[in-house]
Amino acid sequence: MRKVSGLVGVLAMGLWCVSAAMGAMAGAKAAAPAADEWPCWQGPEHDNKSPDKGLLKEWPAGGPKLIWQATGIGRGFSTVSVSGDKVYTSGDLNGRLTVFAFDMTGKQLFKIDIDNEFTNQAGSRSTPTIDSGKLYIISGHGIVGCFDAATGAKVWSRTMREFGGGAGGWGYAESVLIQGNGALVKPGGQNCIVALNKATGATIWTSKGFSGGPEYGSITPFTFGGEACLVAGTAGGIACFDANTGTALWSNGFSSGDTANCPTPAYSDGHVFWATGYGKGGICFRLAQAGGKVTATQAWTSGEFDCYHGGYVIDNGYIYGNAGGGWICVDLKTGQRKWRDNGVGKGSLCWADGMLYLFSENNGLAGLATATPDKFEMKGKFNVKGSGPSWAHPVVVGGRLYLRYDTNLYCFDVKAQ
Repeated sequence: MRKVSGLVGVLAMGLWCVSAAMGAMAGAKAAAPAADEWPCWQGPEHDNKSPDKGLLKEWPAGGPKLIWQATGIGRGFSTVSVSGDKVYTSGDLNGRLTVFAFDMTGKQLFKIDIDNEFTNQAGSRSTPTIDSGKLYIISGHGIVGCFDAATGAKVWSRTMREFGGGAGGWGYAESVLIQGNGALVKPGGQNCIVALNKATGATIWTSKGFSGGPEYGSITPFTFGGEACLVAGTAGGIACFDANTGTALWSNGFSSGDTANCPTPAYSDGHVFWATGYGKGGICFRLAQAGGKVTATQAWTSGEFDCYHGGYVIDNGYIYGNAGGGWICVDLKTGQRKWRDNGVGKGSLCWADGMLYLFSENNGLAGLATATPDKFEMKGKFNVKGSGPSWAHPVVVGGRLYLRYDTNLYCFDVKAQ
């Protein structure tokens, strides 16, 4: 069980010149999404924080009101994306990785057949990414696909093998990152990160200066000192790249060769944080600029912040996240622990309206807790039905809480009345 839990955690138009395509990526941010949009893994700002306000500060006995439930969507660890009045997720159904689209009432609109399931711990991995009317997904075997988000019609596909990449023991588990005109994925190896034109799938650039297996987390974009950067956890450690060219800026071998490096790195206030499980813990870097390039200095490490798949959020200078069998809060700049608590046990989380939404990996147990460095206080718990580990992260957007467990997708009303 300990080894399997490392799974999740575990994605130019032909006539354009490459330099023009890279320039479009550097501008890096698309128009701000609507407040009720969660178009990709970890949300619109790639920080696992919801834009929602006016939510319940405490749940009633039995949990918030269930709006709808979808069943029979196959086994999955993919969470949801919400965009354009549709909800998307993926699941392994009848031996095939399948993407499902629902309307806001829970009615299934269509499904897309993607690839054979990845059979080592069956269950979908990648969360669909929605951008400019297109849907992007990565299969456990490394097929990168682009589809029409309104109909499911295929637009293009590539494979990680084309770039010399190979899946880790539990398959590709990342989600596609869209930046400007680029669809970024992590094949691993010498071409650790690849930027594809999001409209055509044509190669814009392949990264250089760092080699590492893909592992299971996704790529995080950030801007520091006016420079657009990408940071990713790999089997060879953590590495940061220039978002325009793919050139490696800095790297660190922390957690290199670990059993499974699953969580996605986080950026906030000139710092990059990454934590992994299996006795490794967390590491934080302080960023600077030297010679016009972004550099990093190790600020601190914490053996307490052992995080398997559940991730973390940074809010107002504090990191909240999964640490072994419970939850921890530490100071972003110093690593000083503020509190540690069991909460709902080992699991995943997201942040919304000053609260932590927790989802245990066992028995479908969801929890609501305060997000303050002063103390940890639970404000409600309830269970959803399913079996096996629940590794899909919770999502809160549009006043709704989405929980994916096993073959079920649940939607709850969490707006304050």
